[in-house]
Amino acid sequence: MSSLPHPAHALAEHSRFVQRVRRRYDPELSLLPPGVPDAATITALVQRLQTEGRALPAALRVARQLVMERLVVLDVEQQAPLTDITHTMTFLAEATLELALAQARAEADERHGAPHTEDGQPIDFWIVGMGKLGARELNVSSDIDLIYVYEEQGQTDGPQPVSAHEYFSVVAKKLYALIGDVTEDGFVFRVDLALRPNGNSGPPVVSLAMLEEYFLVQGREWERFAWLKSRVVAPREGVTSGRALQLRSLVTPFVYRKYLDYGVFEGLRQLHQKIRDEAQRRAAGRPERANDVKLSRGGIREIEFIVQLLQVARGGQFPEIRTRSTQKALAKLAAGGLMRADTALRLSDAYAFLRQVEHRIQYLDDQQTHLLPTADTDLAWMAASLAMVCNAETCQLMDKLCEVRELVATEFDALLHDGRAPAASPSGGCKGCGTAPLALDNEALLDKLPPELAERVRPFALHPRVQQLRDEARMRLGKLVLRAAQCAEEGHCTLAATQRFIDWLEPLLRRESYIALLVERPEVLRRLLRLLGLARWPMRYLMLHPGVIDELADERQMADRFDRAAFVADLQDRHAAWVRSGEADEGALLDTLRRAHHAEVFRTLVRDVEQRITVEQVADDLSALADAVLQTGLQWAWGHLKQRHREEPQFAVIAYGKLGGLELGYGSDLDVVFLYDDADEPDPDRAQEVYAAFVRKLVNWLTLRTSAGELFDIDTALRPNGNSGLLVTSITSFENYQRGRGSNTAWTWEHQAITRARCCAGPAALAQRFEATRRAVMAAPRDADALRQEISAMREKVRQAHPTREGRFDVKHSDGGMMDAEFAVQYLVLTHSASVSPLQDNAGNIALLQRADAAGLLPAGTGQAAANAYREMRRAQHRARLDEQATVFEPDFMAAEREAIRAVWRAVFGATV
Repeated sequence: MSSLPHPAHALAEHSRFVQRVRRRYDPELSLLPPGVPDAATITALVQRLQTEGRALPAALRVARQLVMERLVVLDVEQQAPLTDITHTMTFLAEATLELALAQARAEADERHGAPHTEDGQPIDFWIVGMGKLGARELNVSSDIDLIYVYEEQGQTDGPQPVSAHEYFSVVAKKLYALIGDVTEDGFVFRVDLALRPNGNSGPPVVSLAMLEEYFLVQGREWERFAWLKSRVVAPREGVTSGRALQLRSLVTPFVYRKYLDYGVFEGLRQLHQKIRDEAQRRAAGRPERANDVKLSRGGIREIEFIVQLLQVARGGQFPEIRTRSTQKALAKLAAGGLMRADTALRLSDAYAFLRQVEHRIQYLDDQQTHLLPTADTDLAWMAASLAMVCNAETCQLMDKLCEVRELVATEFDALLHDGRAPAASPSGGCKGCGTAPLALDNEALLDKLPPELAERVRPFALHPRVQQLRDEARMRLGKLVLRAAQCAEEGHCTLAATQRFIDWLEPLLRRESYIALLVERPEVLRRLLRLLGLARWPMRYLMLHPGVIDELADERQMADRFDRAAFVADLQDRHAAWVRSGEADEGALLDTLRRAHHAEVFRTLVRDVEQRITVEQVADDLSALADAVLQTGLQWAWGHLKQRHREEPQFAVIAYGKLGGLELGYGSDLDVVFLYDDADEPDPDRAQEVYAAFVRKLVNWLTLRTSAGELFDIDTALRPNGNSGLLVTSITSFENYQRGRGSNTAWTWEHQAITRARCCAGPAALAQRFEATRRAVMAAPRDADALRQEISAMREKVRQAHPTREGRFDVKHSDGGMMDAEFAVQYLVLTHSASVSPLQDNAGNIALLQRADAAGLLPAGTGQAAANAYREMRRAQHRARLDEQATVFEPDFMAAEREAIRAVWRAVFGATV
C-alpha cells in the first residue's frame, strides 16, 4: 500500500461511478446549478432535460446521475454535512416520484378515467416512503421502500372502466417502470414493495380500510418499527391538503401503544438475531463480509434498533420523543431522560461516521453494498476523504471503525441483552446447551428458591390466573422469581421484599407489559426489590400505579429534588407534541397529567424511603408538585372550555389545609377554594356563569378516574358559606365575606383556616390581591379572650370527634399532640399578627412557633422546644404511614416532645385539654 497523500488531495474522480458519469454526461453536468440540490432544483433539471428532447424516463435517470455526481464532489472534496447528502437524496426521490406519479396517473386516466367514490368524490392515492426515505435519511445508492395506499373503494369513469383497486394497481405498475426499470441510462431508484401488508404475497396497492384491518388482525411487531418512519412522500398535494392525515390516524396507534410497551423487546431481539445470523451466514468463508458497516455487530442497524426500540416502547405516552430521524431521536431521548446525554451524543457521532463510511463505499461503483472494499487504493481514498491516514504502517480508518462499532455494540447489548453479547444461534452450536428457562409452576424452579419464598410462590403459581397465562408469560414470571431469590441471596434486598414482590405481582398478571419491563430491565427489578424491603407503602402505591416502576431505570432522576420549572416545561413539551400528532384531545391530556404526577410522586417516595430527603422536604416537594399540576391543568382545561370568553382566565385556585401550609403528604386531599376577578368584565353575570362552568370542568379533570388512574381528591367545603355556597366566588365577594362587610361574614374557624391559605395557581395579580386580603384578616383587631374561648372550644370539638383509646397516644389528636400545636399557632397568629408582622407569613407551624418565641409571645425557649417536638412527631407519623402502621403509640412514646407542646398550650390557653 502506498503512502497516503494529504487528505485534501482526495478527489471525487477516484470514484469509478463518477468517472462513468463524467465520460457519458459531460455536456449535461453544467445543467445542474452550483450548490446543494433541492427538490425544486431537481424538478427543474428534469424538465430542462425533457425540453432538450429526452422522454421522462430518460430525463429522470440522467438527473439522478448528475445529482449523484454532485453529491460525491460535495461530500468527498468539500466535506459537506451528512444531512446535505441524505436530504438531497430524499429530495431526489420525492421529486422523481412526484413527476413519475403524475405521468402514471395521466396515462391511466386516458385509458380508464379517474377513479371516484359512489358519491362522485375523487379518490386520493399516496406513495408512502418507509425506512430511510420516510426519515429523510436516504443514502446514496439505496433502494426505496414504498407502500401504495389509496383512500377508498370506487370506480373509474373512462373508456375502459375498472375498480379503484385495479386502477391504482395499474398506476403502481407504471410507477415501477418509470422509476425502477434499468435502461441504457440506468435506473432512478431500485423499488422495494416488500414492506406492504402481507409482503410480496400481498396486493401491490391497499386501501385505507384494508390497511386498518391488516393492522388490527395481522400486523406484526417488526412492522411497527417499519411504520415508525413512514411518511407520505408523493403527491405533495395530498400532504398539503390534509387528506393524508387519515393515514396517520391509522399508523400512529399501530406503532405507539398507550402503555409502556416493553413487550417489543423480545420481538426486536428475535428480529436482530435473524439479521445477525443472516450476516454470519453470508460471511461464512468470506471474511471480507464481516466488515459490513450496516448489518455487522456494531453497525448502523444497531443504532437504529436502539432508537426505535425506545421510541416504540415509550412513544405512546411520551409523544415528544416521536421523530423519524435517527439523530433527532437520539437528542429527544436524551432530553426526555431516556438516555444519558453523553451516550446519545456518542451514538449520534457514531451514526454520522458510519453513514459517511457507507456513502464512500457506495460512491466507488454506485452499488447497494455496505461492505468495505478490499482494494488498498480504495481504502486509502476513503480514509483521505475523512481526513485520516491509511497506509502500510497504519490505518486510522479501520482503527476508528473498530472503535465506533465496539461502542455501538456495547450500548446495543446493554439495552437488548442485559449488557452481554447475544448468545450464538442454536444453529451455530450444540442444541440443548445451557439451561432452558423454567416456568413459574415448574417444581424444579421451586426447588431453587429459599423455603420461605417457595412457600409463598407455590400457591401463587397454582392460581387459576397464572395457569391461564401463555407458556411464555409463565417463563417470564419464573425468570423474575429466580432473579428475586438471587437478589436476596446476594444481600441486595431482604427476603421479606421478595415476598412482597409476589404480592405485588399477583394483581398484575393480565398486564404483561410490566412483567416484560422487569424482565428486560434487571436493574429496575433490583431497585424495586430494595424499595419493597424498606417500607410497605411503596408496594401499595405500585399496585395503584404499576407503570411508575420504569422511573427506577434512571438513578439520576431519583437523586435530584423535584424541579417545578423543569416539570412544567416537560408537560408543555408533551402537550405541544400531542398537538403536532393531532392527538391533543381531553383524554390524552388527562392521562398525561396523571402519569406525570404519579411518576413524580413515586420519585419523591423513593427519595423519602431511602432517606435522601427529610420529612419537610417531602412535604415541600409534594406541595410544589400539586401546585404545578393545578397550574398546568388550569391552563389546559381552560383551552378546552367551549364557553371561555377570554384567552387567559382571571381565575385562581386557593390552597387551604395541608396543601396551603406546604405540608402535603402521600394521598392527601386538596382543600381548595376557587376565585375569579370580574373587575374588567362588561357582564359580571356572564363571567359568573363561565367560571362556574369552568370549575365543574376543572374539578372533573382533577378527580376523574381514567385508564391512567386518579389524580386528586378535591374538597371545596372551605369556600364561603361551605357546601351551601357557590363553587366559585369573585375576589370582591370573597374580600367582603372575610373582612365582615355586610351581613354574610366568615366564622372564626374560617379565619383559622385562612392562616394556612395561599394562592397555588392563577395569575400573579389575583394571587397578590388574595394575599392582601389574607393578611388583612389576620391583622384585624380581635377580642383575645373571646378568640381564646372559641378556638379552645373548637379544639375540644375536634378532640371528641377523634377519641383515643385509654392509655394510648395519637400523635395528631391526643393532648400534647400535633393538633394542639396547630391550634395554638392559629391563636397566636390571629391575636398578634398586627403587631408581629412575621406571623402573617404562611411559613408553616414550625417556623411560626419559632417566630412567636423570638417575639416574646411565649415563655423563653417554649416555642423552640415545641417546634422541635412538632417536627419529631411529624417524622414519627410519616414513618408509621410509610410502613402502613397506626399512628397511635404507647403513652410514654415521645413523652418529652408531648410535654413541650403541652407547655405551649398552657402558655396560650391556660390549661391542658
